[in-house]
Amino acid sequence: MSRLLPVSRQELIRRLKILGFEGPFQGSGHAYMVKMLNRGRVYVTIPNLHHGKDFGIGLLAQILKEGEISREDWLSTA
Repeated sequence: MSRLLPVSRQELIRRLKILGFEGPFQGSGHAYMVKMLNRGRVYVTIPNLHHGKDFGIGLLAQILKEGEISREDWLSTA
């Protein structure tokens, strides 16, 4: 199994769109993306990072968990 690697904000958004998420939309503090499922909506918060920084592996894992995205699904979008 391949491992997670840090990704840029642009790459994160591109891959979430491939997985069916819409947005990003601006919230009160952070941007977020939404995916409609049969049982309701799933929201993914996209934290603000300093310019030029990537999302680290730990933060990326949290985002995937919040969005109910499996590692296999994430890696298939590469």
